[in-house]
Amino acid sequence: MVGVHDDDAVAALRRWEAFGAVWRVLGRGPDGVTVAMCRCDDGEEMARFTSADPGLEEFLAGRTSSAD
Repeated sequence: MVGVHDDDAVAALRRWEAFGAVWRVLGRGPDGVTVAMCRCDDGEEMARFTSADPGLEEFLAGRTSSAD
């Protein structure tokens, strides 16, 4: 996603949740974890990003979405 960098991926997800929107983990691979940021009303994907930030992996800790 434009504007989301490894050093602020967790902050972006926390802001997204604070506004009532949802995020979903799309996959984990050698390039990192790919996350979709979705609308709160119908779940439409608005953006996605891939990050290898260890802090993001720690934040996710096995979660698959903001609903976990």
